[in-house]
Amino acid sequence: MAAVDEPHASAVCPRSYQDESYLHGFLGTVGDLQKAGVLQDVVLEVEGRRFPCHRLVLSAASPYFRAMFTSDMAESRQKTVVLQGLDANLFWEILSYIYSGILHVSLDKVQPLYQAADLLQLDYARDTCSSYMAMNVDRSTCVDLYKFADLFSVDIVSRVCLQYIAKHFTEVASSAEFCSLSVNQLTEIISHDELDVKEETTVWEAVVRWVLHSREDRLHHLPSILLHIRFNLLTSYNMAAILDHPLVREDPGRSVIRNVVKETANVNKKRRVGMDTLEMALLFGDRTSEMLWVNSGEGKYIRCDYNISPYTGTVTSDNDIYVLADISRTKFGLFKYNHVGNKWDRKSSVRKVPEDQSNDTLFPNNLMEIDGYLFYLSFTWSAVVLRKYNQHTNKWHNCSTPQNDDRFDPKVAVSCNQHIFLFTRTDIHCYNPRADQWCKKTPSDHSDKMYNAVAIGTEIFSTDILFDNTLVYNTEEDTWLELPGWLNTDQGIENITLFALQSKLHAVVDGWIFSSSDRIKQVQQVFVFERCEGVWRELSVLPGRWYMYAPMFPVARMYLPYLNTCHANTHGTENPEGAHDV
Repeated sequence: MAAVDEPHASAVCPRSYQDESYLHGFLGTVGDLQKAGVLQDVVLEVEGRRFPCHRLVLSAASPYFRAMFTSDMAESRQKTVVLQGLDANLFWEILSYIYSGILHVSLDKVQPLYQAADLLQLDYARDTCSSYMAMNVDRSTCVDLYKFADLFSVDIVSRVCLQYIAKHFTEVASSAEFCSLSVNQLTEIISHDELDVKEETTVWEAVVRWVLHSREDRLHHLPSILLHIRFNLLTSYNMAAILDHPLVREDPGRSVIRNVVKETANVNKKRRVGMDTLEMALLFGDRTSEMLWVNSGEGKYIRCDYNISPYTGTVTSDNDIYVLADISRTKFGLFKYNHVGNKWDRKSSVRKVPEDQSNDTLFPNNLMEIDGYLFYLSFTWSAVVLRKYNQHTNKWHNCSTPQNDDRFDPKVAVSCNQHIFLFTRTDIHCYNPRADQWCKKTPSDHSDKMYNAVAIGTEIFSTDILFDNTLVYNTEEDTWLELPGWLNTDQGIENITLFALQSKLHAVVDGWIFSSSDRIKQVQQVFVFERCEGVWRELSVLPGRWYMYAPMFPVARMYLPYLNTCHANTHGTENPEGAHDV
């Protein structure tokens, strides 16, 4: 009888399987062989220190060693190979990475570690070092890392350093490190449109400081440097002062310098980004994607639609604006404002509290910044949740929470003086982020009246819902002060939101007034508190209608050319609408 083929037999396909445990175990075994000194067939010598190794492992890890051991180079036949241009201690770190896959990086050794990884063509180690440097650019490191990045053409680090230096130019230019820049590095920096300076004299003063640091060696560079100063942005008085400066007046080549100054004064160069800034509050409300940038004192209102619906926001000490906006029923998206692009870039997401959002929705969510970290604080009748966001790792971490014996009954929360203060009807809870600990402050009857709050310096300002009291809590002295409110019996108040603009307390009052025809008219008025006089003064009525149930208004220095001319849009969305003055 003939065999009959099974119908399903032809449907069986070959498959490949990958043993993950074998892959991890293999690397571990190789590392054990290295530690035990077994099967090693080459010795690498660095600064007189000998490192027995395996040619096969080195060749697999590094194209540098692969070329060395598989070509006709003399090293391929030698049992001891001397490596030049490497530090012995650092090479031990590199060798540890080759055999374990783990790279230990710190700020004090990241630069030589990058050089070693670059020389040995270890792409992952080199790229990890460059990413680490880019993440650690700050006031104390920006100049040093910029010089290193410029020397070794590490573009990602150079770009981040230039952005940081431009953003903090006045502070960086006054540092001792600034004077160690080369002439090319100096001119690259002062050529940037994005220097955050109010006046071009700041750039001139930085150049003078750099030249005087080593006058004999640097004075001859002055004519070429002056080409990058925008003399057309200076007043005639400042121009005359520069021409009369000792560096120009006493220099033998002063005629050349004077000619450069006069010629560049007629060149119409762009204004620096910091010359057109204005501190503005960002107003947004629930269930709308439209936002309003406001400075009522200057009569400035700019309306934008970004296609996100922020719920709360904050501004960092570096003038970075972050908001939490709805992305789903259970999650907020964390968005960072891109000043140059006038758009919001999504950075992360965090689960809402309570996560189902079916109950306890009366309590606001709060976004705050302390010491470079963002904190998301929310509370219900029964619990408080505090989470910390690390911008470098793009991760959220749970923090400790205050103890409560019974129903929590919270009022408001605000960050002030590097701490978070949470006010309930009966208590003041204070959070220290550096210690991750909560404590209680002196309770006060005033806290029961708090409706909204904002910090100015080391004080927390608040009003009650009737707007007839202005409360001030001094966080350093743990004391309260009661100041006058705004008394107007002809107006009803539905909501009050406080914000601090140009170091003054402001309020947006959402309410209604009775007109002469006994008709009710809804208005949203902006007030400023004149503390010396102890009075609230009305500034303006907001254009349009803004629905403010539980908002927090971030205040930042805005770059008006970008805000007015760029498309208002979120990262990745289509059909943006432009920003426009109202």
